[in-house]
Amino acid sequence: MSEITKDGNNFVGYEYKEILTDREKASMYLDGYMNFGWEADENTQSYETKTMINIPSYKSGNKAIVKLKRDRKILNKTELTRLQRHFDACMKDIEVMESSKTQNATIWALIIGFIGTAFMTGSVFAVVATPPMIPLCVILAIPAFIGWILPYFIYKKVLQKQSEKVAPLIEQKYDDEIYEICEKGNKLL
Repeated sequence: MSEITKDGNNFVGYEYKEILTDREKASMYLDGYMNFGWEADENTQSYETKTMINIPSYKSGNKAIVKLKRDRKILNKTELTRLQRHFDACMKDIEVMESSKTQNATIWALIIGFIGTAFMTGSVFAVVATPPMIPLCVILAIPAFIGWILPYFIYKKVLQKQSEKVAPLIEQKYDDEIYEICEKGNKLL
C-alpha cells in the first residue's frame, strides 16, 4: 500500500507498517523504528488519546498497534531494512526472555498442585471406602492441603529467582545490541 503526496513538483511515495505489540513496548518500537527511517503516521492518530499508538477495539488487554510510514525512496533502504530485522529479532528475544520468567514458575506451581490433588484424591477414596479409613484419609489430606497452598509460594520464589537471572541478560540485550543497531540506523539516515 502506498500513498503519493504532491508538494509542488515533488512526489513522495510512502510505505506503511503496523506493529502489534504490548502497550509498554509500543514506545520502544516507535523510538527504534524512527532510526530506520520510519515515522509515526499522523493520518491514523487516535482522537481519544492524541498519540500515534492506537489500540483497536477488537484487541483486549495490554496490546497496541503502532502505525508507521516511510519514504519509499529512502537512501540506504537495504541496509536499514537489514538493521530493522535485526532490531525485530532482538525485541523478540527480549519477549522470550521475559516470558521465561513466568513459564518456569508456572510449571513448578502446577506440578506441585497436581501432586497435592493426587493426595486429595487418595484421601477421598480412603474416606468413601467400605469401611471408611479415616486415619488414612487424614494422613493423605495433610500433604494434599500443603500441595494446594505451596504452589503460590513456589511460584513467587521461582519467579523472583528467574527475574534476577534474566534481568541482566535483558539489559545487556538493550545496551549491547538494540542501542547499537539503532545508532547504526540513525547514522545511515
